[in-house]
Amino acid sequence: MTALLMLGACSPNAQELNQANVAKAMNDYLAVRGDLCLAKSAWPIDVAEAEGKSGSRNALQMPALEKLGLVAGADASADKTDENGVKTTFKVRRYDLTEAGRKYYLARAPHKHPTGNRFAEADHDFCAAKLTLDTVVGWESVSRPDQPGAPAETVVTYTYKIAPAPWTDDAGVRAAFPMVDTIIRGAGGLQLKETFVLTGSGWEAKDL
Repeated sequence: MTALLMLGACSPNAQELNQANVAKAMNDYLAVRGDLCLAKSAWPIDVAEAEGKSGSRNALQMPALEKLGLVAGADASADKTDENGVKTTFKVRRYDLTEAGRKYYLARAPHKHPTGNRFAEADHDFCAAKLTLDTVVGWESVSRPDQPGAPAETVVTYTYKIAPAPWTDDAGVRAAFPMVDTIIRGAGGLQLKETFVLTGSGWEAKDL
């Protein structure tokens, strides 16, 4: 009993702003939100002819994924109704996930608080990599004089390790998804930031 009491007395306060507590909070955050996802939560995805001509994001990205067998495309038609109730039918290239692609269509944990971002709040997303903590570089407290009584906040700067999906090695994918390319290349050096708030049990990411 004496040994347990001594151990408890020596254990750090979870609410202190120190390296150990910040690292724990970062690890907790990345365990839940560390997937690098592509904001492609609703399938199938239609690409209209006009999008192909204008070079929209999906018009560039879907063929890159199709080339690797992650999605399959087929010609189809879609309907659109304008504000006057007039329906127009137009041609699209319709892409859906293949069996291989579904391995990367991951369930996403619900957010504790509304984000206002429908992609962030989607219950599934197509993901390219998993991030884990490399090093906590530092943190900076945030002052909220306009919000008396608001919980303490701090912005943590960190570097990360990454486990990318094998298909992200493809040059076509890297060109079609430049942010994925940047994040993969930045492992161990690129500094990211995350905001944490103080709760009754310790520090917790606002985006959790």
